[in-house]
Amino acid sequence: MTRRALRTTTAALTVAAALLITSCGGGDDGSSDGIEGAGKVAGSPSASVSGPASTDTERPDVSVPKDLDLVFAFEEPSDQNSAAALEDAANYIRALNHGITKQDPADAAFQFYSSGQAARYAHAQIEEYVDGGWTLTGTDRYYGAEVSPRDETEKTKTVSITFCEDQSKVFGRKVASKKVHRTRESPASYQKFTLLMTTVKDNPVWRAQQVTVEGTSAACNRSAAM
Repeated sequence: MTRRALRTTTAALTVAAALLITSCGGGDDGSSDGIEGAGKVAGSPSASVSGPASTDTERPDVSVPKDLDLVFAFEEPSDQNSAAALEDAANYIRALNHGITKQDPADAAFQFYSSGQAARYAHAQIEEYVDGGWTLTGTDRYYGAEVSPRDETEKTKTVSITFCEDQSKVFGRKVASKKVHRTRESPASYQKFTLLMTTVKDNPVWRAQQVTVEGTSAACNRSAAM
């Protein structure tokens, strides 16, 4: 059973992002049906997702339906800043999936946990699913997190976070018919995320500023088998 997910692949952390479709799965019917309408490049998102992040610290709901299980198999870093950045990187992923399952490209959750290119990426992902009439179901697993502190000034702190995704057990489901589309597991089931997380002084919230996704990660495939 598989889904075809919409992901952004870039050579570096840049503002520009291009959408592609990747396959994942572990089903038994061999169907290669993808998410209809999901291959197109999304149009320019609204200005509401391109400006600076809100300074509000009241955290939004990032829950998802019971048929979608988001698993974060992360080891908590001993450093307080790294641990907080990693948790909010997970919240960014939760928020993205919250928007998909709520079918709302203007959902407040991803806008709270991101700004700039990372917000535009989340908006485009959600919009593609909504336009195609798709949502998600199954188990989506994230693992192998590595946290690298970057720049720190009197006002801001920056942390780079990488982690893997095993999407072999999460699938696309049509909202109207509730039909689940499946494909067999493939190397594209394993992806590598890099998030640039930032925070400002006296604000406990870390927000994703930039995101890249390696659509077929051999390293994540190997580590998933360990």
